[in-house]
This record gives sequence, structure tokens and C-alpha cells, in this order.
Amino acid sequence: MQHDEMKIHAFRLKPGEDLRAGIEAFAKQENIEAGWVMTCVGSLTQTNLRFANQPSGAKANGHFEIVGLTGTVSVNGCHLHLSVSDSLGQTTGGHLLPENLVYTTAEIVLGESRRHVFTREKDGTTPWEELQVRKRD
Repeated sequence: MQHDEMKIHAFRLKPGEDLRAGIEAFAKQENIEAGWVMTCVGSLTQTNLRFANQPSGAKANGHFEIVGLTGTVSVNGCHLHLSVSDSLGQTTGGHLLPENLVYTTAEIVLGESRRHVFTREKDGTTPWEELQVRKRD
């Protein structure tokens, strides 16, 4: 990918902000149609994650370090997974839901392809809306 086909965005969420909502709002503000998480570090006071093959999320309160965030980002829908560690260093992770609240900071860097558009649609391969990738005309 050439440099003019890719853009890098960096921003910070502050104490009390919602991690998922903040990323979605930034994607909307910057009109990101095909993005991905390059890195994220920070801390949370509340997590809300859906674990593998579970119907609903599980909340936890305390102090957590963000040790990993990965996923696709688009104004057409995001798919994000978060890993956090607690005060004993025990780590858990899952599908990022709303209500993951920033403790001190969340420093986020997103990459964006200007050659692609990401959408989320049911395509018959699963019961869910899955990532669809198309090249820009």
C-alpha cells in the first residue's frame, strides 16, 4: 500500500469515557470506512466483555490495564476484541461491548485504508453480520 492510500490516526480517551463509544465516535468524526486498531494502551475501571460463544456480556469493576485491543473499525460497524489484566496480572479478554470505562487514559492508534470500504452484512456463511470488504472504485 502506498503512503497516500493509508492514513494513521492517533487520539486519546479521557477518564470516564466509554472505550467502544469513543472509537465509534472517532470513526464517524473522521469518516473512517476501512480502519483497524494498530495499538491501544491505557486503563479501565469497568469492563464489559462477551466471552466466546456466550449470549451476553459480563461486567467487572476494579482497576484493569489494557494489554491488547484489536479489530476492524468503520463508520459501517466495528468488530473489536479487548484483553485486560487485573491488579494480580491475571488476564482476560473477549468481544468489546459498550460500558468499558476509561480509568486514566486510553491511547489509541488506528490505521485507515483509503482503497477499501468495510461493511457488516449477513452473507449466509453465519447467522451474524460479518465483515465485507470491497475496493473503492
